[in-house]
Amino acid sequence: MSIRPRLAGSLALAAVLALTACSGDNRVTPTTSTPGSESSPALTSTAPVRPVGEPVAIASGLNAPWSILRLPDGGTLISERDTTLVRELLDDGTLRDVGSVTDARASGEGGLLGLAFLPGDDWVYAYFTTATDNRIDRMPLLGDAGSYGLGAAETVLSGLPTASNHNGGRIAFGPDRLLYATVGDAGTPGRAQDLDSLGGKILRMSPTGAVPPDNPFNTLVYSYGHRNPQGIAWDSRGRLWASEFGQNTWDELNLIEPGNNYGWPEAEGRGGNPDYVDPVQQWATSDASPSGIAIVGDTLFMASLRGERLWSVDVSPGVDSTTVTPAAWFVHDYGRLRDVASGPGGTLWFMTNNTDGRGRPSPGDDRLLEVRLERATDG
Repeated sequence: MSIRPRLAGSLALAAVLALTACSGDNRVTPTTSTPGSESSPALTSTAPVRPVGEPVAIASGLNAPWSILRLPDGGTLISERDTTLVRELLDDGTLRDVGSVTDARASGEGGLLGLAFLPGDDWVYAYFTTATDNRIDRMPLLGDAGSYGLGAAETVLSGLPTASNHNGGRIAFGPDRLLYATVGDAGTPGRAQDLDSLGGKILRMSPTGAVPPDNPFNTLVYSYGHRNPQGIAWDSRGRLWASEFGQNTWDELNLIEPGNNYGWPEAEGRGGNPDYVDPVQQWATSDASPSGIAIVGDTLFMASLRGERLWSVDVSPGVDSTTVTPAAWFVHDYGRLRDVASGPGGTLWFMTNNTDGRGRPSPGDDRLLEVRLERATDG
């Protein structure tokens, strides 16, 4: 497979939002999915940005990749779950090993999972599974783009429940410069409703792992009642969104607010129970099984594993995101999709996950792909 070198430098995100009517060369045809609640009207997606043209591979040969981390200096790091390597994407599309998270142990769905970086800081954060627990470590990022290295690790948080599945694993710094982490129930559903457990939660902490004074329960717990959340992102209003693996019926997209209970295991999908917060959107597990999410121009993009597609949902100000119909892109074109990120110059990056033991690898897998974005119009 040919790999297109990355363009040097990047354009501001404003360039995406300045794009006008859709061009005639759009070869990507979306499909739509009715929101899970039968009472929700099916409306055409009003997403302000959308993919256009054919995606191109900008990297190949990844081994069960999990997280895309774009750095302020233009560099890019990618985590590999099973090798526990952090790899750097170079401008010519090749990959180099930056370092390994030595305490990580790959087993089932575990290994090296999410990566995060705080702008203005010099630490790379990693969420990973060990033989005894799940942890978050941070390591000094050494060198510059093209020659990164990792210094000695220090532990930010340990003792998170671990298992061969339901490990959560996504981490990201929010607009408040605090670290958020998605933690699965590790196969024990009761943890999600137990506020004394960190399993089945979204956590919020300082860069060193301390409890922020405004957390809702005076602990690291920010929200609870989650099964296996694997994606978090913020929109232009600073609202936190999270994707969540369901069990057998519904996968979810949730709007996260501090202290809220999202229902698992008492509720899966929309149940209308006032004790729990219903998801904004839900999908059959065969259509989604969601992992990473990214928000570009107030369009939320969600990578789907079993569903083998990229979903988009309009989360713009003034839009009721419970009533829009999500659009599906690249259905079964690239197999399982693990993560998605805002790319340079008005593009979107998304990453396949066909070498994780559950996919059907194609030549070149796993791959990081890039597609151009444009503003959606009525025409």
